[in-house]
Amino acid sequence: MKRATKKEIERRLFSIYGIFASLPFLFHKTRIAPPREVSHGQWPDHLPRLFDKPGMRVLEIGSRNVTGANFRDRFARAEYVGFDFYDGENVDVVGDAHRLGSYFREGERFDLIFSSAVFEHLCMPWIVAQEITKMLKVGGHVFVETHFSFSSHERPWNFFQFSDMGLRALFNPGLGYTFLDGGMSNPMGGYFAPGSERYLRYRPVREMYCHSEVFCRKDREVEGFSWEAVEIDEIVQGTRYPTPQPPKR
Repeated sequence: MKRATKKEIERRLFSIYGIFASLPFLFHKTRIAPPREVSHGQWPDHLPRLFDKPGMRVLEIGSRNVTGANFRDRFARAEYVGFDFYDGENVDVVGDAHRLGSYFREGERFDLIFSSAVFEHLCMPWIVAQEITKMLKVGGHVFVETHFSFSSHERPWNFFQFSDMGLRALFNPGLGYTFLDGGMSNPMGGYFAPGSERYLRYRPVREMYCHSEVFCRKDREVEGFSWEAVEIDEIVQGTRYPTPQPPKR
């Protein structure tokens, strides 16, 4: 009989602990729905169904095989290009996503540009959103998955965490996009640790989600786009900060 490794034993013990630690969250109903078709568990199948076709051009930003996920085979019938900051397995073009357009021929465009677990490592994600927009055909699509709540990782380049609304603000109508699907998936529960301020210690933290996703279509070219000049309503898409509630008496 094969003996369990130390790592396997630790994983089992933490799983048992996690069951009991999650009891305070058992009856908590999450407020934010996951995407209809591009949640963390769905998008690796959904995107190929739409874009793995002859004549389609697909660009993955952050394609280097780090975690064992290699999406090249899922787009075997399309023309797939892998882009990453470092060379390695599954990388065709090495470069900085903040200057994405400079690595491709003038006028070169894609039907789909997607990334997973990348945007939290971009120091200026709004610039990357513009670069992606330049590289998309009109009628092309962008999909981004990143983290809303997650461990600090790959520091010092761990810059941002995004809600679904944060991603929608990046790929907004002012930049030429129509929102198709998005949300947050894989809800989490946590506690303030012993090192926290005394009044916070051990309090449960709800409404955390590991992943946030957005899927948009580029419907038009926008000439001379500027974040300073764009109307705020185009970024927030008609939403408003919650109305202040009167104090309780």
